[in-house]
Amino acid sequence: MVTDPIADFLTRVRNAQMAGHRIVEIPASNLKKRMTEILYSQGYILKYKFEDDTKQGVIKIALKYDPQTKQPAIHNMERVSRPGLRQYAKPNEFRRVKNGLGVAIISTSKGVMTDKEAKLQNVGGEVLCYVY
Repeated sequence: MVTDPIADFLTRVRNAQMAGHRIVEIPASNLKKRMTEILYSQGYILKYKFEDDTKQGVIKIALKYDPQTKQPAIHNMERVSRPGLRQYAKPNEFRRVKNGLGVAIISTSKGVMTDKEAKLQNVGGEVLCYVY
């Protein structure tokens, strides 16, 4: 049993990239599905597919690599808030990730979104992770 599903999600993607895999399979949940959609919309992954063939379902993510250098598009994924120490922030307290080049994924009362979307909607929430 996984006690921190978000850290498990990030670790599976990170490990698959380090091993040079093209596709990674992750057990599905609504939060993980939304995080996958954000990674796709920000250009960090090629494509994704939700499969509900099992009881829980599976997310299949096609990882993105640079064609010339074969380096992954995601350089780092850092878990911020964790079960033992939750990290919350107001819209004016969001930290810029890699001087604006990265993205923070925030869980707000209006759903899971990026830090830029949360600032536009003027909502704060739990800072789940940084991706750059």
